[in-house]
Amino acid sequence: MADTDLSSTSLGLAAYAEFADRYASVAPTKAHNALYERPATIALVGDVSGLRILDAGCGPGIFSEIFARSGATVHAFDITPRMVELARIRCAGLPVTLAEGNLAEPLNWLQDASFDKIVCALALDYVADLAPVFKEFRRVASPGATLVFSMSHPMRDWMDERTHGAWTYFDTSRFGMYWGGFGEPKPFVQSYRRPLAAVLNSLVESGWNLDSFVEPKPLEEMKIVDPEHYTELSMAPAFICVRARC
Repeated sequence: MADTDLSSTSLGLAAYAEFADRYASVAPTKAHNALYERPATIALVGDVSGLRILDAGCGPGIFSEIFARSGATVHAFDITPRMVELARIRCAGLPVTLAEGNLAEPLNWLQDASFDKIVCALALDYVADLAPVFKEFRRVASPGATLVFSMSHPMRDWMDERTHGAWTYFDTSRFGMYWGGFGEPKPFVQSYRRPLAAVLNSLVESGWNLDSFVEPKPLEEMKIVDPEHYTELSMAPAFICVRARC
């Protein structure tokens, strides 16, 4: 189901409030996450020891925990209250500060030039307009900071008729589908699909310099635990992972 109603409704909150606990339980080891997107994103982030990290759209705190255990001081936020609660449990005792926050709104509680690295994993698909988000990331980034984000691959989503509906590749549209892999009832998740140019141009026009663009391949371990998706993802990517510098 696809449409072009780009309303201000938080698609992330609407979706993840429904299955936050199931997501937090499954995502740490789910093949698409643990053996595909997450390793690619972490490789782009690189060494975080001694650095200040912003984990934007942190979900249940999976990345926040990884960064904190690697020596970083982490500030994380998510729009879903239950996700923030779950992240607090996961990151208990670690140098992680958590808050509720909306990527689609100004990050007013964060100071200018306060983070060495900003990470936003699989959260931007729920935001209609990326430019304000990238501008806010630029504002809170310290000189020389890096931004790493991952999101659905625009071409992959458009090739799925459930996603593109009657619209062209060049349109930005909203679509939804039922997700498998997180138990029953299957959660209905809506997100936005936009052309690649809309992603990268919004990034550059917000003051970021594109540094690396990755269309990840699955780790070899995925061939054992999920051979069907390993074959599929070895033929065509499902996500993009991007690193930019200021």
